[in-house]
Formats: sequence, structure tokens, C-alpha cells
Amino acid sequence: MGRQLRPQDRTQPQADPAQVSLFVDTSVWSLALRRDAPPDHAAVALLRKTLLDGGNILITGVVLQELLQGFHGPKDRTRIIERLQVLPLLNPTRETHIQAAALRNICRRHGVQLGTIDALIAQLCIEHDLALLTTDNDFAHAARFVALRLAI
Repeated sequence: MGRQLRPQDRTQPQADPAQVSLFVDTSVWSLALRRDAPPDHAAVALLRKTLLDGGNILITGVVLQELLQGFHGPKDRTRIIERLQVLPLLNPTRETHIQAAALRNICRRHGVQLGTIDALIAQLCIEHDLALLTTDNDFAHAARFVALRLAI
């Protein structure tokens, strides 16, 4: 059974990426994989540093799928697949989906609108004790009510 949801202490410091594994969300990968120079964004800089330092970075199939849907052309598709194939791919279990639904319901009760995919990503991070690297503010709102750790 997956880790249970618990409210996060609002004063808890954010995760230190040098000491934890990172789950990198679609929002960060989209910025980092742009053909033109990646923007000067803290999340992209942290992703780059973690990759260069040999840190542990994970994704899930939904993130890979979102990236492939967002870029066009066979060259982009091949480039994304080649670059991300070396990363461990987390596969959600039935229990992960059950806990993700509970997580989404907790957020909704607190007035936080979290999409189904975002709830699944948050639950995978909680379940596998991963810090989430994202630029999506919905996760920051959710982290106030569930045990989600943000990398920045």
C-alpha cells in the first residue's frame, strides 16, 4: 500500500535536491527542451545542475506523453525519446490511483483545483519520497494540504 496522505507543515523547508531524488514535471521539461536557448529559469537551472551532478531524476509515462504531444515533427519526437529514455519511469499502481483520487479530493475540499494528472504526479512523488520540480503553481497550493515536497 502507498504512503498515506498527511498535511504538510507549512514551515517545513523545501527539499534539498542534492539529497533527494527529483521528479521533473512536464512544465520544466518543456522549458528545458526548447530548440532556442532554454529560458533563464530557476527550475531549468536546477534540472541542468542535477543532471550534470549525476542526480537521480525520474518521470512517469504521462509526462513523457505530454511532452510528445506538445512538440511537433519526427525530429522533436526522436530527440525527446532519446533524451528521456535513460531516466527511470515510474509506473503508478492501482493503489497510486486510489490515493491520487483521495489527494485530489483533499485539495478540492480546501479550495485547490488540481487536475487528475497533477494529482497522480503529486501522489507518485509522495509515494516514492521524491521532490517535485515544477513551474506549475497548482502544486504549491496543493502542497499546503498534502505531503508533497517541492524542489524549489
